[in-house]
Amino acid sequence: MALELKNLSKVVSGVTHIKPTTLTLKKGHFNVLLGETGAGKTSLIKMMAGLDPIASGQILMDGTDVTKLTTQKRKISLVHQFFVNYPHMTVFDNIASPLRVAGMAKSEIEDRVGEAAAILKLGPMLHRRPHELSGGQQQRCALARAIAKDSQAVFLDEPLANLDYKLREELRELLPELFADRGAVVVYATSEPEEALLLGGETALMMDGRVAQFGTTADIYRAPATLTAAAIFSDPPINHAPVVKQGNQMVMGEVRWSVTGDAAALADGSYSVAVRPNHILPNATDQANVALTGRIGVTELSGSESSAHFEFDDHGWVSLAHGAHPYEIGENHTFYMDADACLYFAPDGSRAA
Repeated sequence: MALELKNLSKVVSGVTHIKPTTLTLKKGHFNVLLGETGAGKTSLIKMMAGLDPIASGQILMDGTDVTKLTTQKRKISLVHQFFVNYPHMTVFDNIASPLRVAGMAKSEIEDRVGEAAAILKLGPMLHRRPHELSGGQQQRCALARAIAKDSQAVFLDEPLANLDYKLREELRELLPELFADRGAVVVYATSEPEEALLLGGETALMMDGRVAQFGTTADIYRAPATLTAAAIFSDPPINHAPVVKQGNQMVMGEVRWSVTGDAAALADGSYSVAVRPNHILPNATDQANVALTGRIGVTELSGSESSAHFEFDDHGWVSLAHGAHPYEIGENHTFYMDADACLYFAPDGSRAA
């Protein structure tokens, strides 16, 4: 089973929202759409689900053209970030609703609802109505409906965005298990790079209505093809600045460091360096030893990590480090960059090394 998009595009009032997109999304793993709000993730999902018209292109499901089929005839499930349940129905009836529409036998409906409810720990709540459930339980109900329907394709549009941190972590771990061995193509939209990494599978990086890069999630993270792709797949934002290669060294303002491997083989000239915040540390180590001194503007402490935004060489930089660090806003602080973790890009934004 595969879901194929062939030159799919969307135009609204003469404005292109989705540029011609060709992708093959397969079953057996998560297919993640990663990008900021407004990148086009939801628009693409609505087109695949038959909810939004397309300007051009085709949608094939297992080789069959479904471009002109209604949503009801596409055998798909859609779970939004909002808790879309029927308020007047019980949890049982909410889960069973698409099965009844499909004309399924009562006994099979009961079996499927029972199985989905057991997986999502909703058994004791089947006779409750949505307003009697917590937010997490309501989203479990929506997920159970998608599981019970046994669809060819399941679209999850930022389904955990409105849940608290603990529930997000719990359901995020559960999701891959929920759809394993179901034979469906699973498409998951998120704006969080960390979530894409945790889900694994394959990822399409989206920006301004186009796919910047598509492939195995871990491979894209390690080897972004462009500076744009590197920026999409980094939270906090990836640090980047112009550099000049001179012999076996990179020069950035008054700072320079030696390069090896592919970077050493680059021709002398102008490039951009990009390095993720977790490779900019507040203390020197054997790996992180290129000193960058700048004035701290913003600091954040989140769980077991500390981040600091600082100005260096007229560019904004971010450090992300484990532990609590006593930064002072307005002070000059020396951070240390791991030169081996640097990515280099040509003037046109393509990957150089």
